[in-house]
Amino acid sequence: MRFRFTGWLLTPCLLATSLLHAADYRIDPLRSYADFGVRLLWLSQVEGRFERIDGEVTLSAQHDMALVDARIAVDSIRMDSDRFRRWVLAPEFFDLQHYPAIHFVSEPVPLRSLQQGGELFGALTMRGVTRPAHFELLPSHCPLDAPQQCKIELRGTVQRSDFGMTGHRTALSDQVSLGLLIAIDYARP
Repeated sequence: MRFRFTGWLLTPCLLATSLLHAADYRIDPLRSYADFGVRLLWLSQVEGRFERIDGEVTLSAQHDMALVDARIAVDSIRMDSDRFRRWVLAPEFFDLQHYPAIHFVSEPVPLRSLQQGGELFGALTMRGVTRPAHFELLPSHCPLDAPQQCKIELRGTVQRSDFGMTGHRTALSDQVSLGLLIAIDYARP
C-alpha cells in the first residue's frame, strides 16, 4: 500500500455526517499494529512497529460505508535497537513528550472495498501537523455480514519532512514506508 498526500485536506467530520446513528465497532488493540521503515545511508532499512492502536470503525446506517478513526500510541514503538528507539522518540523525530499519538481519520469508504481492496483517503496527524493521506487498502477477509471479523490492511508512504521531521537528511531517506493492520471487534458499551 502506498500513502500519498494529495492537494487539499477534506474535513473527514463533514464527510462522515451520513455515518451518524451508525453501528460502531472498535479497533482491537491486541490484534492491531503499525509498521514503518526508512532507508538509512542507502544501505539498510531502519524498521519499527507501533504495538498499540485503538480507535473506532463506524458503519453507516445502511452498513454500506465505513469510517476508520485510529490512534497510534507513539510510546508503543518497538525496534531492534534501544539506541534507535530513543533516537526516534526524541524531539527531532516523533517528539514523544509533546506528541504522544499519531492519528488517522479516513474518509468514508464502501464496505465492499474492505473486502476487495482499493483506495482509502483521509487525514494523518503527526507532531501536530495534519496532512491528507492516501493509502492502498489491501483485499482482506472482511465478511460483509460480520464486520467484527475484518482485518483492514493499509500500505503507503509519507514524507517525514511534511511532518517537521527534517533531521539527518543526509543519512535518512525522507520517504517512510507505512503499514497498518487494523482488526475490528465489537464496540464495548
